[in-house]
Amino acid sequence: MKAHLVPRPLGYLIMLLMVAMYLYPLLYLFNVSLKPDTEFALDPVGWVRHIQFANYAAAWQQGSFGTYIWNSLLYTAAAVAGSVLISAMAAFPVSRGYVRWSGLVYIFFMMGIFLPNNMIPQWNLIHALGLYNTRTGFILVNMGVGLGFMLMTGYMKSIPRELDEAASMDGCTYSRFVLTLMLPLIKPVLATSAILQAIGVWNNIIGANIYFSDQRLFPVVMGLYKFYGQFGNQWTLLAAALVIVASPLIVLYLFLQRYIIEGAMTGAVKS
Repeated sequence: MKAHLVPRPLGYLIMLLMVAMYLYPLLYLFNVSLKPDTEFALDPVGWVRHIQFANYAAAWQQGSFGTYIWNSLLYTAAAVAGSVLISAMAAFPVSRGYVRWSGLVYIFFMMGIFLPNNMIPQWNLIHALGLYNTRTGFILVNMGVGLGFMLMTGYMKSIPRELDEAASMDGCTYSRFVLTLMLPLIKPVLATSAILQAIGVWNNIIGANIYFSDQRLFPVVMGLYKFYGQFGNQWTLLAAALVIVASPLIVLYLFLQRYIIEGAMTGAVKS
């Protein structure tokens, strides 16, 4: 029998500690979002005694989330779709070695993840193209391909090359093969790339400050500024606003978690 590297009770204890570390901030935030202002002032860390769901209605209205959330949904959906599509189309020939210097291309993309963000030349390019303060410009800025490209390249290497040969003999074009045959086979890694990209786009408050001056184009995270004041902050409404902003990503993760876990587990055992 193989001995366990970590005793089972100790393993359970470590898992419980990790769960507590991740859940406590969320529970505390949700707890604060239900408190009246007076109760929060008297006991900021205690459990809520008088639940006040009206904080969510007030936060929704004050933060203009009814308008901003549609902008965020558009930006996130378009940027994620474009990023996943471009990453898949580029990862396939690199993973198969169908392009010259494919290893160098892979290293180039990998280096791009660790390099500092080239925000100034990026802004100059967007401005020169006439895309400043436009939805198209913000979507293009958030359409990154670095991490998704790496994940898809590694996963595609485990798919047999015989599929390429069979599709070529049947006269299948490159784009049709990637879109109709390859994408369904890499569904787990697609979900992982999509959720990681969506988190970055949805929470990109710095980019929204730089590329937008028209409030009608603001994403939902910009509504959080309305709960900060010069002489004080509305902490209970801010907590409710943070829950509102984070909820779509949590729901998205719950829908995609099966594919994300499958992609991580499958990628760990495939060679």
